[in-house]
Amino acid sequence: MSSPDYVQLSGERVLEDLDLAATGYAERLESADAATREQLREEFVALCLPFAGRMARRYRGRGEALEDLEQVARLGLIKAVDRYDPQRGSFTAYAVITISGEIKRHFRDRTWGVHVPRRVQDLSLEVGHATMVLTTELSRRPTPAELAAHLRLSESAVLDALESSAGYSPASLNAPAGVDGAAEFGDLIGGMDAELEAVDDKITVAGLLLRLPARERQMLAMRFYGNRTQAEIAAELGISQMHVSRLLSRALGWLREAMLSDTLPRWEGASAPSDGHGMQITVTREDGVLAMRIRGEVDRDTAGRLRTGLRHAVATVGADRLVVDLTAVPLVDAAGVAALVDAASAAAVAEVPLSLTGAQPYVSRILAVSGLHNLLATDRH
Repeated sequence: MSSPDYVQLSGERVLEDLDLAATGYAERLESADAATREQLREEFVALCLPFAGRMARRYRGRGEALEDLEQVARLGLIKAVDRYDPQRGSFTAYAVITISGEIKRHFRDRTWGVHVPRRVQDLSLEVGHATMVLTTELSRRPTPAELAAHLRLSESAVLDALESSAGYSPASLNAPAGVDGAAEFGDLIGGMDAELEAVDDKITVAGLLLRLPARERQMLAMRFYGNRTQAEIAAELGISQMHVSRLLSRALGWLREAMLSDTLPRWEGASAPSDGHGMQITVTREDGVLAMRIRGEVDRDTAGRLRTGLRHAVATVGADRLVVDLTAVPLVDAAGVAALVDAASAAAVAEVPLSLTGAQPYVSRILAVSGLHNLLATDRH
């Protein structure tokens, strides 16, 4: 026990050289029994407690109580004592790293009001310490460039650290604001964004527009995105203004119904026929009936073809009945109604039975108010 290399750990004589004390502690620990090892550990930790206290005081003034920092530093000291290996170098250097890491971890995990990456938290602490040092030296608050030069970092990294430091103690949205304190801080930050609430509707409408026929999409784009009048649209597309109005109303009605429904409603319009003329006529004869099936819209552009087809059917029907099937006709305008009235007159003169079947509700109403209601009998073919 009296060897000059031994360091006394208990009693009145206490050495301040922790490296030398750590070496003696490690040597005695190798040959000691369990009870003695525990006693030696307690004595060595007690010897190092002032050192841990000095480490803790380096971080005071940063928003944490000194007593809490000392407790964290002592925890780091115990970890350093238990993990110390004399073969790896100085105990003091190892204890400094371990205790500092424990204190920084405490600041990172327990004191930040908003989570930020560990690298930024550590950098924020370094910038804060450098700010205090340079403020004392310069008698003013240092600039980001001066902090960057002092820490040998880029100015952008310092700016990131300064910005992230606001997350350490974020201000409450319920904090009083103004001179009289009647308002809260949250009242000063923006308001509800009406455009944000419409995002879902806009996305839904965009998908539904793709399900409309090309002409309807073009007309909607010209009307609501190009701010064109119905007359201008009609002139460009070569149709009547009334026809444009009906097509827009039908498209908007379908979009409205689709927006309010979980399933897509039936589109009453017809797809563009393959012949490119906007209407198809198919004629079949069976069981004493000449069936003339119309597919597509009957408007100013197609009414002439329908008129010609109907007159030819009246002339060739003979003793059979003539049935005009309008199931696939989504729209009939004034020109189309005129063609059907002309066919009804020709059939009456030729004493040919004529009936109109399969008319959709919209088309049926148009024909009824046009004087063709007597031809809209129940399907008899």
